[in-house]
Amino acid sequence: MNNENWSKISDDISEVTKKIKSKINEEDLVEDLKQSLNETINSASEAMKSIISTVENTINDDDIKAEAKSVLDNINTELADMIKKIGANFTKTSFNHSEEE
Repeated sequence: MNNENWSKISDDISEVTKKIKSKINEEDLVEDLKQSLNETINSASEAMKSIISTVENTINDDDIKAEAKSVLDNINTELADMIKKIGANFTKTSFNHSEEE
């Protein structure tokens, strides 16, 4: 009977160890995803700044320049809204996932 208890304890320890390793891997994955999303956002932001600068420096017609800047502002607004929604969904999903455990 003593051997059975030790065997069960050993099995329990193995199970807990697996859960801990799984949790650590999940947390690493979430951090990687957050970092990747931030890098993508920064890259998109730099691209938009570059496009706006190019428009300002290369287009001489004020009407076309204003129209192009308006379109770029609309794109920038849409991207910002999408980022906010993604961030809110990501936070909500992460929070719900951590509550389940």
